Amino acid sequence: MTLNAKFLLSVREASEYFNIGINKMYRIAKEDLYGDNYFTIQNSSRLMIKRERFEEFLNKSFSI
Repeated sequence: MTLNAKFLLSVREASEYFNIGINKMYRIAKEDLYGDNYFTIQNSSRLMIKRERFEEFLNKSFSI
């Protein structure tokens, strides 16, 4: 399965897919847990990124 066909991406996969550094991706994901963008899901201790919601977030963002 290709990354663009997945609904959820791990933070590492999202980092590779969106070409964002792994530390920056973790920081964005952790901030979203308490924010209102709703692109992060926590499965036990693992953070997952909703790919399409994160794409929408990036399209609305001026900088990250």
